Amino acid sequence: MATMTNKQKLVTHVFTVLGKAAKLQEADDSPRPLLEEFIYALLREGATAAAADDAFAALKKVFFDWNEVRVSSTQEIGEVIGKHLKAPESRSQRIIDFLQEVFEDNYSFDLEPLAKKGLKAASKSLSGYKASTDYAVAWVMQKSLAGHAVPVDGASRRALIRLGMIDENDVAESVRTALEHQVPKAKNGMFVDLMSWLTKEHCWEKDPNCPHCPMKSHCQTGVEYKAVVSSKKPR
Repeated sequence: MATMTNKQKLVTHVFTVLGKAAKLQEADDSPRPLLEEFIYALLREGATAAAADDAFAALKKVFFDWNEVRVSSTQEIGEVIGKHLKAPESRSQRIIDFLQEVFEDNYSFDLEPLAKKGLKAASKSLSGYKASTDYAVAWVMQKSLAGHAVPVDGASRRALIRLGMIDENDVAESVRTALEHQVPKAKNGMFVDLMSWLTKEHCWEKDPNCPHCPMKSHCQTGVEYKAVVSSKKPR
């Protein structure tokens, strides 16, 4: 695993090397209501920003309000978001479960009072929902609660391990704590988007696209791939 100094260099490479390769547009940081930010996070986990944006927009367009989403079937919701995202039924079930819990707790879909409780209390409340994931809570902490949290989904975790930025045995909380020390708060969103782009375009679980990956020179998996290719070349 990389030293702290090397990790800082890797973070710099993510922004410079990946930033140049991905050519991503700055994310729209227009504030959403806290409840909507949580739902967006459930769509965003394991997906690119563009795919999550399209799925969220489709939900808002097709359904009259969040109560209609709550009383709809996973199949109905899945047909809407499945045009943009993988695993639409499991995502749909999480959204329904979340909205049901919020409604039973508040008889409304307003979670804004959470923001007044403070970061720790709000995070604990969000973590208590059945549909909650570490990613979703970190996302809302970053976007709605002004916290310094870096959401990491399964694909990004895989890439971070290969890059040597985290250890394979690190638990989610340890991963977030480490990244919070390495990634500037103002660049959290861009870091998450760049890692999503990397895992979609190159850092696949099986047969990663190392030959064309812009991070191959900074990644142990890429270095190993290069060594294997070189050893097979005729002398």
